[in-house]
Amino acid sequence: MKNEKLMKQLTSPSKNSRLEKFGKTITFLCLALIVFIVALILLFVAQKGLATFFVNKVSLVEFLFSGDWSPSEGKFGALPMIIGSFLVTLLSALIATPFAIGAAIFMTEISPKGAKFLQPAIELLVGIPSVVYGFIGLQVVVPFVRFIFGGTGFGILSGTFVLFVMILPTVTFMTTDALRAVPRHYREASLAMGATRWQTIWRVTLNAAKPGIFTAVIFGMARAFGEALAVQMVVGNSAVIPTSLTTPAATLTSVLTMGIGNTVMGTVSNNVLWSLALVLLLMSLGFNMLVKFITRERKRNYER
Repeated sequence: MKNEKLMKQLTSPSKNSRLEKFGKTITFLCLALIVFIVALILLFVAQKGLATFFVNKVSLVEFLFSGDWSPSEGKFGALPMIIGSFLVTLLSALIATPFAIGAAIFMTEISPKGAKFLQPAIELLVGIPSVVYGFIGLQVVVPFVRFIFGGTGFGILSGTFVLFVMILPTVTFMTTDALRAVPRHYREASLAMGATRWQTIWRVTLNAAKPGIFTAVIFGMARAFGEALAVQMVVGNSAVIPTSLTTPAATLTSVLTMGIGNTVMGTVSNNVLWSLALVLLLMSLGFNMLVKFITRERKRNYER
């Protein structure tokens, strides 16, 4: 009898309605808290970053397009760091994309059983801390670049090799999901028309998964663009416009991590670093907006 009464209470419309309202309220409060925290972060970084131009009267044109970075001498040209960040990000994405696509094709189209061995190996790369990647880059990549390409070994090329390994799992797994999302009848129709397996993969599967692959590459670039510690250890941290891939350079994140603890809050030097953080934040938002645009186009293509 007690169990029957309990079941009636739980299944009654009023009880379900109250539980549903309670669940909706908790969900709304959690989402509102997340949005509030993100908005506070954006406002805080924007306030600190814009103070350089509105309070300290630093020229925005000089900040974005000047190559002289020496805060102690009143020179605040962020162009070397911006160029360094983009070079490391683009080059690492260019190198990682073919390897990621090849691994994803192997796990989804050629040997799904092989994924049981390859996927755990790639997953191990995700769990390695950034500082370990930095030490490996310092002990292995830098001497390798110095021996093969000359120079000191520190520079854009060393940072590219380190970031290539770091973003490879992200691009690989997202590419794998994109390939698996391609409807099976696409492949069956291609094979039924006489196409070989490689022709089907190249002209049908990859073509249909193209928006998802682009999304994976952009996510990998966003991951590379925001990496700090590992790049700082191998890039050389020289705030000059790089003349080659083997000369020491600097990125936005490396300058931020090195300088933020050595400045006084509210000074010009500190505000300029916050301006660099604002540029980094805006670029991350740009990557996210690009991903949303590609995802929206992907949904439209599937609806058609």
